Amino acid sequence: MSEDTITEPLPPVHPWPVVDLPGVDFDPVLTKLMREGPVTRIQLPNGEGWAWLVTRYDDVRTVTNDARFSRAAVMDGRVTRLAPHFIPSRGAVGFLDPPDHTRLRRSVAPAFTARGVERVREKSRRMLDELVDELLQDGPPADLTATVLSPFPIAVICELMGVPATDRQSMHSWTQLILSSSHGAEVSEKAKAEMSAYFARLIGDRRDSTGEDVTSLLGAAVGRDEIMLDEAVGLAVLLQIGGEAVTNNSGQLFYILMTRADLAEQLRAEPEIRPRAIDELLRYIPHRSAVGLSRIALEDVEISGVRIRAGDAIYVSYLAANRDPDVFPDPEAIDFSRIPNPHVSFGFGPHYCPGGMLARLESELMVDVLLDRMPGLRLAVPPDQVPFRTGALIRGPANLPVTW
Repeated sequence: MSEDTITEPLPPVHPWPVVDLPGVDFDPVLTKLMREGPVTRIQLPNGEGWAWLVTRYDDVRTVTNDARFSRAAVMDGRVTRLAPHFIPSRGAVGFLDPPDHTRLRRSVAPAFTARGVERVREKSRRMLDELVDELLQDGPPADLTATVLSPFPIAVICELMGVPATDRQSMHSWTQLILSSSHGAEVSEKAKAEMSAYFARLIGDRRDSTGEDVTSLLGAAVGRDEIMLDEAVGLAVLLQIGGEAVTNNSGQLFYILMTRADLAEQLRAEPEIRPRAIDELLRYIPHRSAVGLSRIALEDVEISGVRIRAGDAIYVSYLAANRDPDVFPDPEAIDFSRIPNPHVSFGFGPHYCPGGMLARLESELMVDVLLDRMPGLRLAVPPDQVPFRTGALIRGPANLPVTW
C-alpha cells in the first residue's frame, strides 16, 4: 500500500515475523496487536507493502461478510503475506466473490449438509474403530498422530470426496507438501499440479454420475455446464487439503486433554457435554500461524473509526476474534460450560469453511472412541518434548507420543 495520498495519521506498521511456537502457546505478536487497538497495520514475512489487520470479533464478522471487501481483487496485487510461495489461482473458490463464489459452492453443498455428513458417519466410526483396534493390538508406546489422528481424517475426507482408498496416501503426501513452507515454491507447486491433474481425471470421468460424493457432484455439475472443469478441480483441491486440517486441530485438542487431566476426566464422566466441549476447544486452539487470505477494499470503508481506503489490503484474525473478551468472558480459560459460544474457528460469511460440520463429526468420533476405549491414554513424554510442526501454515504436533 502507498501512503503518498493518505493525509490522516496512520498507526505504525508492525513487522510480524511469524516464528514456530511451542505447544498451544498463543502468538505473542498477535497478543500485542490485539492490545494496541481494534485496527492495526502489519507487514508479514513475504509479499510487498503492508496491510490492515482487524482483531475484534464484530469487526472480523463485518469484514468477512461485507461485499466491499473482495477476495477476487487480491489476484491483481502483491499483498504482504505469510507464505513465501503463495500463488493465487485465478478462478479458485478462495479468490472468488459472489455470485461466482456462490455458484461454485452450490455445486458441492449437498455433501456438506447435515444429511451429507451423516451419510459417512457409520463408515467413519468403523474406520476409526479399526485404527484403534490396531493401536491396541500393537501396544504402547505409540505415535497417536501417525496411528489415528492422521490416517482417520484422510480416510474420512477421501470417503466424502469419492477418492478410492488406494489413492489416500498420495493425497496425504501432496497435501503435506502444499501446506508446508519449508520445501520451497517449486516442490509445493509441483504437488499442487499433481493433485489438480488427479482430480481433473476423476471429475472428468464422473460427468454422468449420480453419486453423492464430492467429485461425483462436481462431475455432474461440469456435465450440466454449471461450472467449468478448472473451477471444479480448484474446489476439489481446496476441500481435500482442508480436510486434513482436522489432523492438526485434533492433535492440539488431544495435547490439551492429555496435559489437562481434569478436562479429560470431565469428558469421561460427562459424555453428554462432549459436543459443547469440542466447540470450546475449537475456539481456544490456535489452529494456524498468523493469518490466512487477505481481502482488498473496493471503496473507502470505516471500521471501528479507522478509514480503510479503496485498494487497501486487509486481514482478519479469527484467532483474535475467538479471544475477544467482549464476546467470550475470561477468553484464556477453557470453559466447557461456555454458552453461547459463537466462535469463528471455521470462518464467517460467504467463505465460511464448508467442512465445518464434517470436522465436528470427526472430532466427536475421535473423542468418543479414544476416551472411552483408552481410559489410560496419556502422553509418553513430558509436554515440552512433544514436537510441533515447523514451517507449517496450520499448527499442530508432528508426533504425539502416547501410552496407556
